[in-house]
Amino acid sequence: MWIPTEHEKYGVVLASFRGTVQHGLPLEIGDTVQILEKCEGWYRGFILKNPNVKGIFPCSYIHLKNAVVKNKGQFETVMPVEDSVITEMTSTLREWGAMWKQLYVKNEGDLFHRLWHVMNEILDLRRQVLVGHLTHDRMKDVKQHITARLDWGNEQLCLDLVPRREFSMVDPDEISVTELYRLMEHRHRKKETATPASTHHLSVQVKSLMSANLGEELEVSFHIFDGRENRPLSERFFVRLNKNGLPKWPEKTERQSTLFVDLGSSDLRKDVYIVVHIIRIGRMGAGEKKNLCSVQYRRPFGCAVVSIADLLTADSKDDHLLKVYACNTEIEWYQIHENIIKKANSRYNLSGSNTGLAVALQLLHGDIDQLRREYMGLFTRGVCITKKLGFSDIIMPGEMRNDLYMTLEKGEFEKGGKSVARNVEITVYVLDADGQILKGYVAAGSGEPGADEYHSLVLYHNNSPRWAEQIKLPIPVDMFRGSHVRFEFRHCSTKDKGEKKLFGYSFVPLMQEDGRTLPDGTHELIIHKCEENTSLADCLRYLKLPYSKANLPTNSLTLKGNKESFWITSFLCSTKLTQNGDMLDLLKWRAHPERINDSLSKLKEIDGSEIVKFLQDTLDTLFGILDESSQRYSLKVFDSLVHIINLLQDSKFQHFKPVMDTYIESHFAGALSYRDLIKVLKWYVDRIVEAEHQDHIQQVLKASDYIFKYIIQSRRLFSLATGGQNEEEFRACILELFMSIRFFLSQESKGISPVTQTQAVFLRTFPAIYSELLKFFTVRDVAGFVRETLASLPTVVQADSPLEAVKLQCISKTVESQLYINPESRCILLPVVLRVLHTCLQEQRDLVMCARIFTSMLSLIKKEDNGTVEPAVSEEVELIVESLLEVLLRTILEISNRPQPAGPAMRLQFQDVTGEFVACLLALLRHMSDKHYQKLLQAFSSKDDLRDFLLHVFTVFRILIRPEMFPKDWTVMRLVTNNVIITTVLYLSDALRKNFLNDNFDYKVWDSYFYLSVIFINQPCLQLESFSPSKRKKILEKYGDMRVMMGCEIFSMWQNLGEHKLNFIPAMIGPFLEVTLVPQPDLRNVMIPIFHDMMDWEQRRSGNFKQVEAKLIDKLDSLMSEGKGDETYRELFNSIIPLFGPYPSLLKKIERETWRESGISLIATVTRLMERLLDYRDCMKLGEVDGKKIGCTVSLLNFYKTELNKEEMYIRYIHKLYDLHLKAQNYTEASYTLLLYDELLEWSDRPLREFLNYPMQSEWQRKEYLHLTIIQNFDRGKCWENGIILCRELADQYESYYDYRNLSKMRMMEASLYDKIMDQQRLEPEFFRVGFYGKKFPFFLRNKEFVCRGHDYERLEAFQQRMLNEFPHAIAMQHVNQPDQTIYQADAQYLQIYAVTPIPESQDVLQRDGVPDNIKSFYKFNHIWKFRYDRPFHKGTKDKENEFKSLWVERTTLTLVQSLPGISRWFEVEKRELVEVSPLENAIEVIENKNLQLRTLITQCQNRQMQNINPLTMCLNGVIDAAVNGGLARYQEAFFVKDYIMNHPEDGDKIGRLRELMFEQAHILEYGLAVHEKYVPQDMRPLHKKLVDQFHLMKSSLGIQEFPAYVRASPVPFTNGSPRTYRNSVPSIISPDAGRGVARRSYPAVNRYSSSSLSSQASNEVSNITGQSESSDEVFNMQPSPSTSSLSSNHSASPNVTSSAPSSARGSPQMAEKHKHSRENACLSPRERPVSAIFSNPLEPAQRAPAHQIGDTTLPRSDPNLSAPDKVRPTPSSWSLDSVKERAPSFSDNVSKPICPPIPPRPQHPVSSIKNARSQSPGPMSRSPQKTAMPPFTPSPTECQSTSLVSNSPVLSGSYSSGISSLSRCSVSEASGTELPAGDHLPHPLPPPAPLPNSISSGSDEPIRRENKTPPPYSVYERNNPRRPVPLPHSLSIPPQTDPPALPPKPHQIRTGSMKLDGNADPRVPRPRPLPRKVSQL
Repeated sequence: MWIPTEHEKYGVVLASFRGTVQHGLPLEIGDTVQILEKCEGWYRGFILKNPNVKGIFPCSYIHLKNAVVKNKGQFETVMPVEDSVITEMTSTLREWGAMWKQLYVKNEGDLFHRLWHVMNEILDLRRQVLVGHLTHDRMKDVKQHITARLDWGNEQLCLDLVPRREFSMVDPDEISVTELYRLMEHRHRKKETATPASTHHLSVQVKSLMSANLGEELEVSFHIFDGRENRPLSERFFVRLNKNGLPKWPEKTERQSTLFVDLGSSDLRKDVYIVVHIIRIGRMGAGEKKNLCSVQYRRPFGCAVVSIADLLTADSKDDHLLKVYACNTEIEWYQIHENIIKKANSRYNLSGSNTGLAVALQLLHGDIDQLRREYMGLFTRGVCITKKLGFSDIIMPGEMRNDLYMTLEKGEFEKGGKSVARNVEITVYVLDADGQILKGYVAAGSGEPGADEYHSLVLYHNNSPRWAEQIKLPIPVDMFRGSHVRFEFRHCSTKDKGEKKLFGYSFVPLMQEDGRTLPDGTHELIIHKCEENTSLADCLRYLKLPYSKANLPTNSLTLKGNKESFWITSFLCSTKLTQNGDMLDLLKWRAHPERINDSLSKLKEIDGSEIVKFLQDTLDTLFGILDESSQRYSLKVFDSLVHIINLLQDSKFQHFKPVMDTYIESHFAGALSYRDLIKVLKWYVDRIVEAEHQDHIQQVLKASDYIFKYIIQSRRLFSLATGGQNEEEFRACILELFMSIRFFLSQESKGISPVTQTQAVFLRTFPAIYSELLKFFTVRDVAGFVRETLASLPTVVQADSPLEAVKLQCISKTVESQLYINPESRCILLPVVLRVLHTCLQEQRDLVMCARIFTSMLSLIKKEDNGTVEPAVSEEVELIVESLLEVLLRTILEISNRPQPAGPAMRLQFQDVTGEFVACLLALLRHMSDKHYQKLLQAFSSKDDLRDFLLHVFTVFRILIRPEMFPKDWTVMRLVTNNVIITTVLYLSDALRKNFLNDNFDYKVWDSYFYLSVIFINQPCLQLESFSPSKRKKILEKYGDMRVMMGCEIFSMWQNLGEHKLNFIPAMIGPFLEVTLVPQPDLRNVMIPIFHDMMDWEQRRSGNFKQVEAKLIDKLDSLMSEGKGDETYRELFNSIIPLFGPYPSLLKKIERETWRESGISLIATVTRLMERLLDYRDCMKLGEVDGKKIGCTVSLLNFYKTELNKEEMYIRYIHKLYDLHLKAQNYTEASYTLLLYDELLEWSDRPLREFLNYPMQSEWQRKEYLHLTIIQNFDRGKCWENGIILCRELADQYESYYDYRNLSKMRMMEASLYDKIMDQQRLEPEFFRVGFYGKKFPFFLRNKEFVCRGHDYERLEAFQQRMLNEFPHAIAMQHVNQPDQTIYQADAQYLQIYAVTPIPESQDVLQRDGVPDNIKSFYKFNHIWKFRYDRPFHKGTKDKENEFKSLWVERTTLTLVQSLPGISRWFEVEKRELVEVSPLENAIEVIENKNLQLRTLITQCQNRQMQNINPLTMCLNGVIDAAVNGGLARYQEAFFVKDYIMNHPEDGDKIGRLRELMFEQAHILEYGLAVHEKYVPQDMRPLHKKLVDQFHLMKSSLGIQEFPAYVRASPVPFTNGSPRTYRNSVPSIISPDAGRGVARRSYPAVNRYSSSSLSSQASNEVSNITGQSESSDEVFNMQPSPSTSSLSSNHSASPNVTSSAPSSARGSPQMAEKHKHSRENACLSPRERPVSAIFSNPLEPAQRAPAHQIGDTTLPRSDPNLSAPDKVRPTPSSWSLDSVKERAPSFSDNVSKPICPPIPPRPQHPVSSIKNARSQSPGPMSRSPQKTAMPPFTPSPTECQSTSLVSNSPVLSGSYSSGISSLSRCSVSEASGTELPAGDHLPHPLPPPAPLPNSISSGSDEPIRRENKTPPPYSVYERNNPRRPVPLPHSLSIPPQTDPPALPPKPHQIRTGSMKLDGNADPRVPRPRPLPRKVSQL
């Protein structure tokens, strides 16, 4: 039986448990479990990190730990009983663990490794704490380290800031909000700004001296030198180096490294230097021989200097190499460092080119104890401490120091009878009173142990030497008296074995007889002469002599006349000895009572450091004098005491305050002093008002706190001694003193008077007196003193008076004092404090201090442990609420709305004040109970006051919710804030219901309430879904889900509104929708009924939901804009669909209403919008601009225009799309996109408001700006034709305004665009069909097919790879067939990609002769609606011998919803048409294409447009070789046999046509060979001969002996002088117009190759559809082969995906290298060659021969072929057979120009229709060929070529322009003409048209018009203009009755005939809803 556990509640898993038993819970070692029940060795419970999964596990696997259970029962929480730091470490490390792994995934290696080290370190520290063997101090250090590392990690991982007190986490419920804020702020400030250290230290480590001329030992001394004052700042640090320049004692690190300690911040400046002096120890001269002298001297070597400021910027770890300089003359040695600093170059030079001192220098910051902790290694290995000269900036009590520094400055010596100057050396000794040398007390500096003597430098031959050597004499204090220093002078001879001869001495005593030490400063000492053998052992003999010239007796003329002198400078740094005689006189006052007065007067002049040295002695002296002579010296002693007390206020001596406190407590013995102190203090206070000079009185009052300490301690001592006598007298004295104080405080004065300043001084020190008064008076008494004293201050004070600020400071200290903490005194002082605070807050002044006071007050209010509140505390809260709540709310509003100050320090203070006031408000509200709220609300006298109060509260709460209110990692503070807010709102909502409903309804209050509620729910810190599970669990346990609580409150309040709900419709729809987006099911359950309610009320009021719909849509879009790719918003949007789905569905509710249909329509609209917005959000979160983003934006833009009619949204998305295009450098598409907005505007002067980035301007100005921008982008996109039209429109506007300046510019711009058309190259783009199948695609792509315009140079493989990169999860389909329903419904992504051929519709320009290809290229690839794709297949039984018999072509024509290019690079396919081309028609097309190619090449060769003849050679070779080997014979076998003719009688005309084409080809080949012979180079003659021979074989195989007459006539001339005749009587291809028809048909794949081959040779081995290769199958085995799709291996797709990709070689200027496969098939027999030279076998990709660039890259080429089955409706101006016949006379005028090779005349052959035509979409049926007077030349069905005339010019043609969006495209009416042009084909046979006369009449009938699907270059319409028609871009909705004007007229051509647009609209083009014109507002 399972029994609930009582004590076994918490455990840790010891070993992993798989949980294989029934209900077993799998456990991992280290998991923590909470135990619920127990049964026979098994526990039941859950793992804490996943509390939802419960199960059983063995007891033996669990280590139990003590735990505390909270909330016992179903929702109990278990916390282990352990150190809170351990608990925090455990939970934090678990949280870090998951995030740490993510760092690795995100490739943040640096943080990953740093965090790993910190986690390991924390684990080690955790073990130490758990073991429990640490001392208290060590435990404290470890916890400090742990918390520091936890905080670091939290900060790095962007986790929350943890409030702590003494290393432990703080529970926000257990402390005041104000206290919590202070803790958070303290930790935040600590994190933000590290306090700069005031103390600095310099670490120096000597490495080596590098020099070429070493060989002697060296001494190196360092010291810090002040270049500004020219004095040393520190003592010297000495290092000895050996002869190699390395440290002499390398094992003793303390002798080669030092720390210059106690440098102040003022010492880190540019003119403070590290000075290094280097002394060599050896011979007198550096170059002397070794054996000359064995005595060693200290001689100058060099000096180096470096500025300390350089170390602040340098890398501390780098070693420094200091340059060493030597002085030019030794006389300058003493100041060489100054010369180097001053850069006096003439006085020093480099001691050697390679000489340098290597040292490590590093500046360290912080006090010395901190350094010992942080740089343990430095102190462990040993370091020498080098002190400052003098005390540091802060003197610490207890510091012991007694150092005497002497500097050997200079000397003046006589020659002593010698001819040259002396070499003087000084030896220094320290001797005691007995004349004994003190051992070890002479030191050169730190780093060297003390010695018995010191030897100075020797300066060569110098009787006035200047040494400037400093030595240190650390003599103990007790040895100072009687000791002296002796200086012995010796001459060092360089001869006589280097003896040192004594010739004089000097001495100086260290202490004078009166006890004063040798005064600091320079002393001129007397040099006493002596002989070499003079004994100085008996010092008594010379100590009686005078030692200094300053104190010589007047009668000592002998010594005064002595010219020899020696100067030293002394400096004493001692904490025990003094040089001050006045100090000594005061301390020995009993010896000289008569000097007391003088001594007390001079005390103020004594240096403070001397006083603090003898602080206790001085105080004893003062109180001793007071006790003995109180009447006489009381005032003087009081003043001296005040001076000493104020001295300790100085920062330098502030650490001596504890010394004085200790003195008062333990050593002070003046039991009677209190009387004199009170008396003198009162005397001063009474004279304040009359005194002229207040300075001294202010000094007295400044010291009043310590004076009271002395008074109280003196009284206590007196009471102890007398048993409490005179108690009342003492009280009376104190009361009198306070009476005097209150009197002087009550004095009012205008402005800043001396009395006011004195009052301020007293108020500053007054709070310090409370604690002393409490020692003798009760709490209530002291509180009374304070209240009355503060009340005595003047009530009316000027706002700028300093007294007000000081008064607040006084109150602040009062509130923080022990007095206020006591509840008894608090009830007395609280009214005073509240009154002052209220006044200041009302006047908005001294807010910083007010916040501080308020914070301190509220932090004292605490609840009892059981949650109850004491009555006294409740009254206190009531008082504060009554006095300050309203004014506090106003203050927060004021300071929040103020602009933030500029300076960072001021801004920080501003934020602190705001934060503190907010914390105060929260604390106050948290302390308020029901009773407080009731009293507060009842206190309002009127509804207006209550209304204002509620508005203030709601507004302040909205401010508190702002994200910038607290730093982002203050989650704890935000949760506390929200908890207080929701509690308060629940209280106030009752007041709202009771007072502001029904007749008293107030919209503003209710609106403010709802607005606050919505903002509250949407706060980021309450979105629990974004938190980790552990954090979410903690928040839910502590506060619950506050969003749901607030949502329930909203619902409740909404239900109470009744008919007033209408006031909030539609205003609250957006906010409530935002709440619904929160992914919280309970919240949705509460909120969705409100929407139903709104719709119901809106229906009642207006009968529709227009407002609701508009608001919903606006809000959805704005939410999208706010997210900016934020993951949180994406999650919100993903969760909105359930708004209309599984929850209490709005749909279900609506179905029960009378307004069901309109409601469902609304939901459908919003749902569709939501799908698009979701797609938009998903796309926009990606970093790069890709087609998905653009397509998604287009989809959304169209939706806003066509379905929602939201013009402003539409325009916004136009600009978003425009920006995307610009970013992707789609300039043409960008132009078309911006054109959508341009077309909404008119040329009017209406003012437009500021909108997006447009300023306020007129509509004309904005349209002009848009025109110029669009022209610029068309120019960048090389779509110059479109730019020209806009230039003309702008020019007309300028002309109408007579703005000739701009008109001139516009005409020049137009001219430049014409130049660019003719001069610049454009790339011809490829087009690709892409199918997106499967449910995983975004909505706007799902199960749709598109045609996409490729990027420049982008071929099929590159496009496929790009698409697969954009959709990395997509699967590439392996076939081109339409997918079935399983693919459509699959839960995956399938991509189907193949290339398609554009079918241009603008045929007029393309059919004209003489139009350069540069111009034609634009019309071939722009404004394309239709695209073609051919797929070969065999119908019936395949003849293995001749597969042409059964080879059919399935031709698919795709019609788009909008022409390409347009506002996007891809558009959806609107209609598919499938037509089957019979084998015979296929053969006709192939041969026509080849003939066309041959003519083109022959013409180019004749006109010398080719750089070489190779293309013609290869083409001839390919055709002739194929024909000889059976190419044309295969066609003969297939179609000329009797069986075929008998079985297909309807194909008789076509067979005749095929035969004619064969004869024609033979004739062209003959002529081509003649041209080839003329131009062929010599080395290719054998090939030419072979071709001629093979041609004769070909003719004989065709049975041709002589060509028919119409063939021989050769009516179309060549340029080589062939006769030119026209036979218009023969209706054939050779007629003039037919000649034009021929001219427009170039061989389609001359310069193209397929880009879709999968083989490695894909770029070369491609199929040349029209027989470019030399294969014999090329001409006669013509299968319409698509290119093989190439898909990367990781996306699958076999090579059989076929497509009719436009040849990839288009636009490639040089293709010669691709001819290498041209001969490969030539040598193969028909059987050996590939089955089809055109289509690859689906199973075996064919090796394709390369395509070739034909001719010169700058010359135009003929047009690609146009197939009969493929003809689609041409534009009204496009060429047709009818129009050819009608316009023949106009063509004959230009016949003199060479057009194409001669074409034999041929008779008319009727053409039958294509069989089995079929269409896959409704709409116009497919058309089949008609019987026509002149059969057109059809292209190869295998070539993805347009049916109109597409240039094969090698001129590079780019991706020109973009079409108009489906939104902007006008419903151009299409002609439904009853008569079809001859070139069009219908699906069923039609009767042939009436026979045409052989001669073409000169009268030109109007050609039959077809619908103009694509206006050139975009729809251009005539406008009424008296000057001339201005072509303008069509608007979004264009009247169908307007006629389109001609294309832009060309200078050389006049248009014939007019163009009209039929009024019948195409039924499949939806007419968009017209937009309401709101542009004037935009």
